[in-house]
Parts: sequence; C-alpha cells; structure tokens
Amino acid sequence: MPKPMIGKELPTPYPTPVNEEDRLRALAEYHLMDTPPEEDFNRLAGLAARLFDVPITLVSFLDHDRQFFKANVGFDVCGTSREVSFCTHAIMGDDVLVIPDAAKDPRFSSNPLVLGPPFIRFYAGKPLKTPNGHKIGTVCLIDTKPRDVFTSEDRKILSDLAALIMDRMEVRRLEYVRSVSQDRFENIAGTSPDAIICSNLKSKITFWNRSAERLFGYTSQEALGRSAEIIVPDSWRKIYDAELHHLCNDEELELADQTIELSGLRKDGSEFPAEFSLSTWQEGNTTSVGAIVRDITERRKNEEHLFRLASLDALTGLANRSAWRECLDETTQAQSPCTVILLDLDGFKSVNDRLGHSAGDAILKEVAARLDAVCKMATMVARLGGDEFVALLPGNDERLAKVIASQLVSTISAPYSFAGLKCEIGVSIGVALGPQHSPRPEELLSAADLALYRAKALGKGRFELFEPALREVAIARRSFEKELRLAFEHGEFEIFYQPQVSTIDQRVVGAEALMRWNHPKRGLLSPVSFMDVLSQKPTAGDVGDWVLRTACTQAAQWRAVIPDFRIGVNLFEAQFHSGSLLLSVRDILEKTKLPAQALELEIVENVLLKDNAYTLKLLQNLHDLGVGLAFDDYGTGFASLSLLKRYPVTRLKIDRSFMRSVNTDPENAAIVQVVIHLGRIFGMEVIAEGVETTAQLEFLQQNDCAEAQGYLFGKPMTAAEFQEKFIKATPV
Repeated sequence: MPKPMIGKELPTPYPTPVNEEDRLRALAEYHLMDTPPEEDFNRLAGLAARLFDVPITLVSFLDHDRQFFKANVGFDVCGTSREVSFCTHAIMGDDVLVIPDAAKDPRFSSNPLVLGPPFIRFYAGKPLKTPNGHKIGTVCLIDTKPRDVFTSEDRKILSDLAALIMDRMEVRRLEYVRSVSQDRFENIAGTSPDAIICSNLKSKITFWNRSAERLFGYTSQEALGRSAEIIVPDSWRKIYDAELHHLCNDEELELADQTIELSGLRKDGSEFPAEFSLSTWQEGNTTSVGAIVRDITERRKNEEHLFRLASLDALTGLANRSAWRECLDETTQAQSPCTVILLDLDGFKSVNDRLGHSAGDAILKEVAARLDAVCKMATMVARLGGDEFVALLPGNDERLAKVIASQLVSTISAPYSFAGLKCEIGVSIGVALGPQHSPRPEELLSAADLALYRAKALGKGRFELFEPALREVAIARRSFEKELRLAFEHGEFEIFYQPQVSTIDQRVVGAEALMRWNHPKRGLLSPVSFMDVLSQKPTAGDVGDWVLRTACTQAAQWRAVIPDFRIGVNLFEAQFHSGSLLLSVRDILEKTKLPAQALELEIVENVLLKDNAYTLKLLQNLHDLGVGLAFDDYGTGFASLSLLKRYPVTRLKIDRSFMRSVNTDPENAAIVQVVIHLGRIFGMEVIAEGVETTAQLEFLQQNDCAEAQGYLFGKPMTAAEFQEKFIKATPV
C-alpha cells in the first residue's frame, strides 16, 4: 500500500510574498503570536481609532495560514484565517494599502467580513516591517462605510504609528533574546540599533555595543571597565544607587524585567529622553546586569504630535406607539428636521426570566426615566412595546445625534437594582436623520431599525448611524447569495479530499470530504469564503445531499483498492431539520454500494446542544444503521461530558487549534491528552486534525492517538490528485 507523501503545494487563494519562509522566520523571532494583550499595543490601537475616527483598528500579525490580532479596537476576535484577511494583501507592498470601498473591489466584494460582521467597507493598512525588511504584519484601520479620501498626511500618520509599534516590538524581541542566552544576546547586540550595555556586580561595564558608542559618545575602549554611572544623570542617581545596593546585597533589582523611561547622560554632558530595559542573570557565581537603551526623542515627538491630532478628533460616542406615530407624522409632514433614536435593550429577557416580571417592570421604568433625563430636549420619548424605546429629537445634526446616542449607551447600561439585587442590561441603538434618510415617517423609522440591526450584529452595546451603505451591503449580500445558488445549479462546487492516516505507520485509512467553489471570476474558494452564507440558504440541504452522494460514490471506488477505506462527510444543520436525512443516507449507501461502516458523518456542537428528542432519535437511527458519527472540533466550545454519554458518537476529532502548539503549550498538550483519554473511556475512536510536523505526530504516537490528518500527510486535494498520490489503481 503506498504511503502518503507531502504533495506539490496547491496555490494559496491569497497572495504571498516571494520570501514567505524568511518572513515567517522573522515573525517567529518576535514571539508575539497567540500572546495576551499588552498595554503598549492597545494604547496605540486606541490612538489610531481616535486619530482617524474609525470604529475598528487592528495590530495584526500574519502567520502562514492565519492572522492574529495582538491589539484590536471594535472587533472582539483574536484573529481570522489568512484567506479572508485584508492585511495579507497589505504586506505585498511597502506603502499603505487603501481600499476606499471593499464592496466595489473585486478582491473583497464577496468577502464574508464585508457581507457580514464587521461589515468592512473602508480599509487602510501599513505593513509592519522589521529592520531586515520583512513585513510580518500591519497596523490597519477599518470603517463600516466607504471613504473616498485618504490623504498623504493620513498615510504619514499611519506610517508613524507603524514605526511606533515596530519600536515596541524591537525592544520586546531583544528582551526575549537576552532572556534565552547571554551569548546569543551579545551576538545580536553587536548589530542592534539600540544601545546594549552589560555590567558586573561592581557596576563595571563589560559589554558596550556600537549603538552605545553612537548614543552616549564613548568608544568601547573608553567605556569598558568604567562604572555604569557614566550614563546616569543626577536626576535619577538616587535610583541608581539604590539598585546597586540591592545588587550588592544579593537582592533583586526593583526595576528588573521592566521597561522604564528615564534620562540618559552623554559624554558631552547633555541629557536625552531614553527607554531603559533592565534585567539580571547568573553566569556561574557572578551576577550580570544588562540594559537596552533606546533614544526616544523622536518617538516622544511623534507621540506628542499624534496625541495632539487625537485631541482634535471628532467625538465618536452616542407615550405609546400611536402617540409616537402621530408625532412623527406631524414632524415629517411639516418638513421639520429631526432625529430618530431607536433603542432595544440587550439581555432584558434574561433578567425577566431570572427575577420575574416585577423586576422587569421596575427596570423598564428606570430605563424610561434615564432615557427621559438624557433626552430633555426631545420632541417626544416613547416606548414602542416590550423593551423597545424611541426618542424624536428636533434638528438633524449628525454630531449631536452621535453624542446623545453615546450618552444613552453609557447611561442605560449602568447597573440597576431591584429588591437588593444588582441587575445589568445593555442597549443597542439605531439613529436616523430626517429628511436626508427619508422624508416619510415609515421609511425614516425603517432606516433607524436597519441601523439598530447593524448595532446588534456588530456585538451590541453600541450605536450606529444609518447610511446608504447598509442597503448597499444588503444588495451585495443578495447578489452573493444568487451567485451561490447559481454555483450549485451550474456545477461550480467541487469536492476535495484530505487523507486520514494511521499514526502507527502513516497508512491511509480514509479521507475527509471538503467543499470548494470554483468561482468563475475569483478562482478556487475554500469554505471560509461562503459556507456561513450557504448554510443559511434553502438550498443547503440539497447541496449537503450532493456532497454526501459524491463523496460516497468516490469512496466506493477507492475502497476497492483499500478495503477498510472510510470517508468523512460534514453535514449541514439544515440536513438534520429536513426530516429526510436517514432516508437519504440509506438511499445513497444502497446506490453507491458503500458499506455503512465506511461512512462517517461529522457533527458540529450546535447540533448536539439542541438536545432534543428528535435529534437524539435521528442520530441513534444512523448509529443503528452502522454509520459512524464524529464529533467535530471537540473541546473548542461548551460541549459537556454528558453529551458524550447521551449521544451515540463514535469518534472525537481534536481541533487543529490544540495541535498547533501541542509541543510547546502544556495546557494544549493536556487538552489533547484528556480528549484521547475520554475517547478511550467512552469507547470512541479519536483523530487529530491539523498535524503539520513530525514532532506533533510523535506526540500523538506517544499518547496512543490512533489517527491523524493534516498538511504533514497531505493538503485537501482533488479526487484525481488523491487517486494519484494514495490509491494508484484504476483511473477516477
């Protein structure tokens, strides 16, 4: 039986630099991927949001198949796949990449981040370039409405922000290198743009790099052997003496492993603002002290300039139904300028369910009082019903509407109390202006409702102003949905297959069937580009049946060569609700002559969490038929052990997110070991996804995980390629 081999790499659906491998190595040197948020990066991201008046800013680093957000404002996720990333296009050039309107750009018009949350329309990204010229990420600006203008001054400001971020990253990189190895530290220090100084327990300088010569004015010969106090001005001499005292008494430095801003003293007696990063280490019986010193004169100037700009930035913060409608009718008929602010409470139902309707009523009264207090100038404040409120304000000034909406978000979201219990709810707000958004009352309220829907879609607890782009996005989405419908009718979908192997001898035991879309204009698209939209369409069930039929037909042919070959097929949730899944599976197995045990249906968590009698009975019937049932991405959601006991699952699939760092992250390693152990306890098979290195494979072997799939054995490929690499029998 032929063993799997790493085949020729398929072209990626996104652009990659020619020096991609070198770029990835440069990224790894900064040790920033999957690290927690840090104040320096968050502060600069927040500054960018204020400077450019955008709802979303990101500091993004691009790994080989994903992007990780080290800092973000307004987009509460830690990253995305690289295929949908705008930033992967930005690193292809040196200058700022500007996308005035993503909905009209053929590269991005069907991107799920454009058609769905966060509804990207405008993008500007500046590459983060290392001193060696590798572009490892970006600082980017995102707006939910198009922007026609991004000036040369805007480009300069964004470039200055990128320089500040790289400045922080360089300090962080050198601190990491220093902590790993003193020898390596000194080798890199020789070419570092920062002054790097080492001294011994007696404060005598033992290392002085070229940058220290340039910064302080002393040559290496002049500095070596002298006291480190030559760089210490009077302004912090007491701090220096105190730290030296700690060192001489075998005590830890108070400023060790910190980055602080102090003044540096040059040979000519002048002082300059500097950033000092200090640490200590043991070499034998001797304690050494290291300092990275960076002249931050230019940075201070840049920061002061940027914060001055930020201070000039626009502020971005925010009767019954029949009486309200009458008032709105009168206002619009008189052609009076007005503002409609539509409010819907977030989390109100849970308060009602938990504390009862008496508490709910009390909170609604308090909301009304707070709304009335903020909107004292309102023509009318009304409750439309349930937890929906509305205010009609005179005038149509956009800035004033945003200020009031922001005040309402903070005021109404403040805690409530009832019978000594504290309650918390939020609010989502939609704003529309008359007559520019519509002179008609029904359409004006509809505009506010569309804006309210956008606010909820973007995470709730915020406000949004109506804009024509909202309807444009809806039109674009309908167009994309039509393309999807025609794609199925025109046979543009294709099934790719990724090998699944035995970890013992890497023998192919099966494959997972994965959808691809051969788009007539955009080329080959992976599911991340279209699956969320497709799964919500009425055709999802039919597409799912086609995938199942195609995969089973192919598996039956390959099983003639590999008798125990198994095919895994992902199910759409719509197939569970169709009422015909069991009959479809029986019919397909009968027509393709594929044994039931050769088919494994992959189920996602949200199907099992429904926990209803119908789903349980359906899965039990499939199990009785002999079909395997695999729990996909186990461990990434909220699934409990009771689900494994309740449902007839036959295999657990370990998600690739745990495998990515299984050899370096003890927590991920423990999760993988636990899932393997759970499989053993519950009598289930286990397969690990995303295996890309021999080290990961060895970990699985050591922990008795029977099967694996991932790039180490083969990427998803066409049936013909799979046939050639792993079957090699009769033609497909």
